[in-house]
Amino acid sequence: MSETVTDVRRPWALAVFLIVTGALGWWAAFALTLDKFALLADPDAVLNCNFSPLVQCGKNLDSWQGEVFGFPNPLLGLGGFVAPVAVGVALLAGARFARWFWIAFNVGLAGALAFVIWLISQSIYVLGTLCPWCMLVWSVTIPLFWVVTLRNAGEGVFGGPLQGAGRALLPWIVPITVACYLVVAVLAQLRLDVLRALFA
Repeated sequence: MSETVTDVRRPWALAVFLIVTGALGWWAAFALTLDKFALLADPDAVLNCNFSPLVQCGKNLDSWQGEVFGFPNPLLGLGGFVAPVAVGVALLAGARFARWFWIAFNVGLAGALAFVIWLISQSIYVLGTLCPWCMLVWSVTIPLFWVVTLRNAGEGVFGGPLQGAGRALLPWIVPITVACYLVVAVLAQLRLDVLRALFA
């Protein structure tokens, strides 16, 4: 009986999390895309996301880091953030995915996290800015990676040895995410002196 209940149980929390974080990431990418179009039409355009020399997105969008692959980075977000939304909706509808799918999904999120880490380093240490929409992308990509990775580990997607670790760490997803945010915040403060810039 327990096996039957487990088979039909739907991961509502995971599904809603994927939909919400994916939608937020897509919204940020869409806003950045509109801002990029505005800059292409008028290089002197005043963007709504430009609050100060420190907190702005114009410098990021105009830099080579903003189009690493030869096109604006936000286009990657427009395509990429559709994936967690689609997976979340499918889970709510009762879909069950094969092991290879979860591995592929996890690899995609790992790639997204690696790219975000690089963008964070470029933003803080090279460009010297904190882009509001970029930070929203960072803020959803980090927990997306950890939630899916620990979920997959706990479900045995990566093999038995990691299953116990995944199940043990998944309840700690909030502190893990907050710790990641704090690392970024500390790096930004040490490099850019954010608090003095914001409250001077």
